[in-house]
Amino acid sequence: MKYDEFAFFNHQLAAMLRDGIPLEGALRRLCQEMRRGKLRDELQSLEADLAKGTPMADALQPRQLPELYKRMILVGVKSNDLPGALTMLADYFQRQNNLWMRLKGLMVYPIIVLFAAFFLACFLSYVLGRFLWGNFAFLAGNSHVPAVWAGLWVSPLFLGLAVVAALVAVAVPRMRRMLRWRLPTFKEASLAQVASAMWLMLKNGVPLADALAFVEQLEDGTIAVKEIIQWRQRLASGHGKFSEIADASRVFPPLFVWTVAQSGEDLTAGFQRAAELYQARAMYRSELLLYSALPCSVLALASMVCVQYLPVFATLTSFINWMGGSE
Repeated sequence: MKYDEFAFFNHQLAAMLRDGIPLEGALRRLCQEMRRGKLRDELQSLEADLAKGTPMADALQPRQLPELYKRMILVGVKSNDLPGALTMLADYFQRQNNLWMRLKGLMVYPIIVLFAAFFLACFLSYVLGRFLWGNFAFLAGNSHVPAVWAGLWVSPLFLGLAVVAALVAVAVPRMRRMLRWRLPTFKEASLAQVASAMWLMLKNGVPLADALAFVEQLEDGTIAVKEIIQWRQRLASGHGKFSEIADASRVFPPLFVWTVAQSGEDLTAGFQRAAELYQARAMYRSELLLYSALPCSVLALASMVCVQYLPVFATLTSFINWMGGSE
């Protein structure tokens, strides 16, 4: 799902609801203006169910939409402020889109360099092994040519494993969820996402225990879920201050806990400040890495090419020394 398109849709839907247009009619009109795709199909199915008189909870349940979105829609309906909930959701998804688009850009250069280096290494290994070593063997005799030709395929093998690892990390959802809490810039983006989700739910009247339970579902399968479970248990045992709830946290840094705890009992404002702080840090680091990714990638590719030629230089040196000694 494209979050920028989804955010624009929710902004438009909120505006139409404020103008007095019924929800079913607003959904129908907006779906007619959308491009064909999965998002449009899901929204059209939602509109069709609502038009039949299906309750909102039952109509949302089978839809392939973000879980946070479905939960906040129900909260907005319950509080009779669906336009306000839609506006906040639109802002949330727009911020997430801006941040994660930058982070996805960080992965482009390294993957391109890996693919280019892998194919270049395979090409050089094939050419050198196919032609150069055969000529040396013919001129000098097999016993006099250094047996370094086998080392030509070490570099392609290493690069091939790196390409496979990169593809697995990008393509497998479980790996992405695990790595985004371990890589520095991605971890700060994850912290901003958790804080934003908590702020969004608390601002709309969701109790803290329910908000933590929902974030636990969102972070299922990551290293953060264990600490969120501990937070819920401490909250249930009577701890009221967030500093006590998140005490001795390892995944969530002390700055995150301190920022939220500084708000005292107003945890809504605390999570909002934490979201703004870590989103700004993630944006800054992503921009810094984007500016440095291209030159670093070019240097890495040049280094790999030089390493690939080292066996050639070693063989040429040995061959020249052999010819000089044979004279």
